[in-house]
Amino acid sequence: MSRIHYYYLGLLGFFGLFFLLMAWHTLLSPSTRVPTALLLIISIGPLLLPFRGFLNRNLKSCTWMSYLSLPYFAHGAAEAYVNAAERPYALLEVLFSLLLCFGAGLFVYKAEKVK
Repeated sequence: MSRIHYYYLGLLGFFGLFFLLMAWHTLLSPSTRVPTALLLIISIGPLLLPFRGFLNRNLKSCTWMSYLSLPYFAHGAAEAYVNAAERPYALLEVLFSLLLCFGAGLFVYKAEKVK
């Protein structure tokens, strides 16, 4: 695969994770105990920190985006194990976080091999 294809995989993972988390906490399974705005700030806020650099294909931002996807993988795996009612959403979170991690990571890896 070409280097740009890994970037597109990372973008697919990012936007999939972003929209899944937005829909999960607002439409699909809103919490009755915690305010929705707080959940969105905690869950989506970290994804937005390196977002501008990720869109500009900055290698350092792509590396950080790859690192930031790992807690989402852990959260999705734990949620899939614990909560059977929300298992499909959690497994989608695992899938999108892995796409983001490997897409962004391999984009950076291929860029460093070219130099």
